[in-house]
Amino acid sequence: MKINDFKLECYFGRYEFTAPYLLTQSDCESMTTKELLSMEPGAEEEYLNQWLGYTETWGDPELRRLIATLYNDMTADDVLVFHGAQEAIFGYMNVLLNEGDHIIAMYPNYQSAFEVANSIPNCEFSKWYIKDDGAKWTVDFDELEALIRPNTKVIAVCSPNNPTGYTFTNAEIKQLCEICRKHDIYLFSDEVYKGLELDGNKREWMADNYYKCASLGVMSKAYGLAGLRVGWLVSKDHETLENVVKFKHYMSICDSAPSEFLSKVALKHSDELLERSIKIIRNNLKLADEFFDRYSNIFEKKPITCGPVAYHKLLIDMPVKDFCQLAVDKKGVLLLPSDIYGMDDQYFRMGYGRMGVSESLAKFEEFLIEEKFV
Repeated sequence: MKINDFKLECYFGRYEFTAPYLLTQSDCESMTTKELLSMEPGAEEEYLNQWLGYTETWGDPELRRLIATLYNDMTADDVLVFHGAQEAIFGYMNVLLNEGDHIIAMYPNYQSAFEVANSIPNCEFSKWYIKDDGAKWTVDFDELEALIRPNTKVIAVCSPNNPTGYTFTNAEIKQLCEICRKHDIYLFSDEVYKGLELDGNKREWMADNYYKCASLGVMSKAYGLAGLRVGWLVSKDHETLENVVKFKHYMSICDSAPSEFLSKVALKHSDELLERSIKIIRNNLKLADEFFDRYSNIFEKKPITCGPVAYHKLLIDMPVKDFCQLAVDKKGVLLLPSDIYGMDDQYFRMGYGRMGVSESLAKFEEFLIEEKFV
């Protein structure tokens, strides 16, 4: 197959490990292996005795059981583990989509959610836009239904959304699932930030609401354990999972045994790790809100109700791509402009899940002053 470059990863490949002030990262603060193992009595010794052979293609049985407990109505049999979320998306979309199919994807979105469709001959792709109403991000379900065609196979959503931070309410989750049920459409739901609710309203997993939904989770984002490279799909649709696991045979085959062990330790302390991430996000949001309030003539801030990312608007008469390039060139402050998402507008992504946001905002402020934006 031929597939377009992954714009975000190409961009990060240039700057993620060289720019000193990262203000756009989408994951939460990580930790050392020692810190993680210290959370579970006896885990360090057990880890050192971990057998380094092949693991099961479906994933470690105990890991699958622990993942299933995150959901309301799932068992280990409903869980398929992957080498990160990216592999899960790539495998699912390749299995579900064929020539002549049509996919609708929430937009903006993680590129791989729709890019596989673009690589399949005569596979059509429509965008369901998240819209800026001037104060916040919104979606229109009437517009979604208007996009549905007789050959629509999959609707792909990302909630909490990356990059906007838009998050479905539980009522909207049920509405979306009912639309898919009515039209007999598969639902692919990227929920990698699930558990990071900031508004006090815990969201339901979409796979708990619809048989033909596959919910995507990962250790990377909400848990801050990106280096483990462990993700999963959860669904009651076992036929689809069986087909996807056969595609996995041509990718990773199985996951890393040490990564699966560490993921089990993490999920035994899921609430503790999520609360750790939420605390960091809340603290960073306070700092960011103060920053944007000082510079309301330059930026239009957008609120978030869940997750660590927000998509703010640049108000000055300068292309946001050039503005972000200048920030990283002059001060090493990394932001993510909207052209990375194939959008010709004035938005940029900021991330609040990591430590060091205070220092990065201070450097960003220096940039604004020195370049005479204020």
